[in-house]
Amino acid sequence: MDLVFIILCIVAGIGMILFLPLKGAGSFKYVPPTRRIHEADLVLSRRLLDRGTPAYEAYYNLHPEFRNPDDRSREAPGLLSPHSRHHQPGSFAAAKANFKIIDILNAPHHPFTSDGHHHRPEPGPGSPGGPSPGKARVDPEKVTGFIAQWLRQSGAHSVGFTRLEEYHLYSHKGRGPRSGQPIEKIHENAIALTVEMDHRMMQSAPEGTSVMESSEQYLRSGVLALKLAAFIQELGYEAAAHIDGNYEVICPLVAADAGLGVPGRMGLLMTPALGPRVRIAVVTTSLPLSYSTSTPDNTTIQFCHHCTKCARCCPAGAIPEGARTTVDGIERWQINSEKCYHYWTLTGTDCGRCMTVCPYSHSAGGFHRFIRWGIKNNLVFRRLAIKLEEIFYGRRPPIRPVPGWTDILDKS
Repeated sequence: MDLVFIILCIVAGIGMILFLPLKGAGSFKYVPPTRRIHEADLVLSRRLLDRGTPAYEAYYNLHPEFRNPDDRSREAPGLLSPHSRHHQPGSFAAAKANFKIIDILNAPHHPFTSDGHHHRPEPGPGSPGGPSPGKARVDPEKVTGFIAQWLRQSGAHSVGFTRLEEYHLYSHKGRGPRSGQPIEKIHENAIALTVEMDHRMMQSAPEGTSVMESSEQYLRSGVLALKLAAFIQELGYEAAAHIDGNYEVICPLVAADAGLGVPGRMGLLMTPALGPRVRIAVVTTSLPLSYSTSTPDNTTIQFCHHCTKCARCCPAGAIPEGARTTVDGIERWQINSEKCYHYWTLTGTDCGRCMTVCPYSHSAGGFHRFIRWGIKNNLVFRRLAIKLEEIFYGRRPPIRPVPGWTDILDKS
């Protein structure tokens, strides 16, 4: 009996240690940046520069450090190329179809996108493509609740509201017809929304289904943002949607301040329920709103500090394994964008391996909700969860075969 009592006491003691509210993440704080960046400096903007053009020469004369790695990627097969490593006719064609629709949504002077809002002629009373004449008198709290509920019923996973800050914005446009032009802050508020990327489709990353699912959710989030901007304009207020291929804001920074998550080791937004397995869109607006009250969860940053799974499994070696470093005056992890993008040009997909192996990315069933709760509330549980993750899922989880229904080849 004494032995049983001792064992019960030990089990109870361990339980108390694991479930006491001991967050212990005080030194792991999320601090937003202070310096705005030029969109042209992003690798996804630089990839649009054609060799031999004046724009190409002008940019690389200013930034010679990027010329060789960028030219190396230009010599690779390229995104969605039939000659790439993971070419799959069905998933690649689906991704291209999604991106074609996104291009249509981003047509110059579209009335609801950032380009359309900032650079169309001022509409007259009753004309299409701008705020309706006369502003509806709205209660900020009620209209905020309406938008959140409406977007969730329309397919958004999470919705957040924040004041638009200068550091949310790029300093200048880096692609499109307005490349090089400065971006001004003309709206006071921002609405961020996320949509879920399918767990099974992403488990095959970096195979073709990952870019298919990625493009699907870029399109889905874009449509939600566009209809939200149209709704706000119907109320008589200014609004502009920031969607794939046409951003004036840095979406993860807006989403973090709107309470939807924090940037993690891999540079993506880490949401409480789905980790990085989301896509984001933003609407900036003059509509009066009630801001989200949730604060950044520093326990996620501490978890990322101890868990290096995304860095260990990154096929490009683009994610740092060490502690955060000081970049532009703040502590953060900075991925090697050139290595990451070059891998995309070899595989033909936008990879997604890092988000797939992330412990936060597991399906949102009851067991994993419990694990996330423990990680958030207890520092001992947090460290134990990392070890258990490796035991149950492996240090380098296998890549699952693509779902059979995505194979459209005739094998007769």
